[in-house]
Amino acid sequence: MPQITVTGETPFEAPEGKKLVLALEDAGIDILHRCGGIARCTTCRVEIVSGDVAPMEEAEREALETPEMIAQYRLSCQVRVQGDLSLNVWGRAAEKGMTAGTRPED
Repeated sequence: MPQITVTGETPFEAPEGKKLVLALEDAGIDILHRCGGIARCTTCRVEIVSGDVAPMEEAEREALETPEMIAQYRLSCQVRVQGDLSLNVWGRAAEKGMTAGTRPED
C-alpha cells in the first residue's frame, strides 16, 4: 500500500485508488473539506511535496482559479492515491476555528 507522509504527522498507509481527502481524514488528520468533496470550496487543498498524482481535471482547475493556486495546490477531494506521497495540508479545522465539513463521498 502507498505511504502518505504529511508534514507534522505520523506517516500512514492508504489503499490505492482512495480519495486523498478520505485517506487523510481516516488517518486522523485534521483537514477541512467544507463542500463535501465536489471541488467547489478549495478548503481541502494540499501542496504535493513529492510523489505522483493524476493530472488536474477541469473542475479542480476552475475551483482553484488563479495560475498561482493551480501551480501550488491540489484539491485532496479530487486526487486519488496512486503511490507514495509527501504533502502539506493547507487548512486544518482546529486552526481555522471551523468544523471539517460533511464527509466527502467516495
